[in-house]
Amino acid sequence: MDVIPQQQPSAQFLTLEESAKVDAALLSSPEKFLTRLTISSLKLLKHIAQEYDVAIEDLTAQQLIAWFEEDGKIRREQGIEASYLKW
Repeated sequence: MDVIPQQQPSAQFLTLEESAKVDAALLSSPEKFLTRLTISSLKLLKHIAQEYDVAIEDLTAQQLIAWFEEDGKIRREQGIEASYLKW
């Protein structure tokens, strides 16, 4: 299945409000990092599931790998602005 980016993400996967809430939480630095990573990952998983038209819990490891491969291919061939992930 070819993956075609349907919409571009916001500049950040974590909003300023979400980041502030994590900062205010009574967590250690490693816990805050993992919390930020988890929130960002959830948003990315929602996007990927939408592209495959499946529920998040129905995504397979192979679908995730294929999605990252395709996004990387788009970045290499069309430039970073054409890819979903901007890194």
